[in-house]
Amino acid sequence: MRRIYSLCFGMLLVLTSVPVFAGSVQERLENSADVLHQILNVPDGIPQALLDRARCVVVMPSIKKLAFGFGGSYGRGAMVCRGGRNYNGPWGAPVMYALEGGSFGFQLGGQASDFVFLVMNQDGVRSLLKSKVKLGGDASAAAGPVGRAMTADTDLLMHTEILSYARSRGLFAGISLQGSTLRPDGGANEDLYGRRISPEEIIDGRVAVPDAGRRLVSELERASPHNISG
Repeated sequence: MRRIYSLCFGMLLVLTSVPVFAGSVQERLENSADVLHQILNVPDGIPQALLDRARCVVVMPSIKKLAFGFGGSYGRGAMVCRGGRNYNGPWGAPVMYALEGGSFGFQLGGQASDFVFLVMNQDGVRSLLKSKVKLGGDASAAAGPVGRAMTADTDLLMHTEILSYARSRGLFAGISLQGSTLRPDGGANEDLYGRRISPEEIIDGRVAVPDAGRRLVSELERASPHNISG
């Protein structure tokens, strides 16, 4: 029995290490741009009013669930924030991020899902600039409303820092990821910018948008050129 536990644990470690090395940073940014383009064109998808209020958008393509019943999940993607002191200016350079989860499962029925997070206020941005943020713990999070389900719910907008969405097997919906964690992917950021660099430096506009991230940023510029939060 002990050997079985050791084998499963070893295989789990291998699986959790795969995303770090799977695919280049350029491929991850291209995949993120593809996912964002598709999700922003879903009928009755993310409400425009919420996208226009978002300070940052995080895209996680093809999040996978680990095997052996452990319920863990992993993914690698990117976050793009608006510039300026209040994060309400033009979209800036991408920061590479990682998503790691406990047993939230996939409520849309797939073994791999694409996720998009809207960071709705400055507190949410500051939370994500930490070394690791737990959704629903360090930052308030909720399943985002879709399409016409979106109403002028000021309570949702004022008190929720992060709204989350998922797409799997053609289905799209808001989804709760309570207990999952988001963290900056330091190694990927170093690969992308050619030096060790903090998320704050990237968000503050100290680097230009790299060629690999231009398409992702362009998707946001096209879909939501202006922030309406003030």
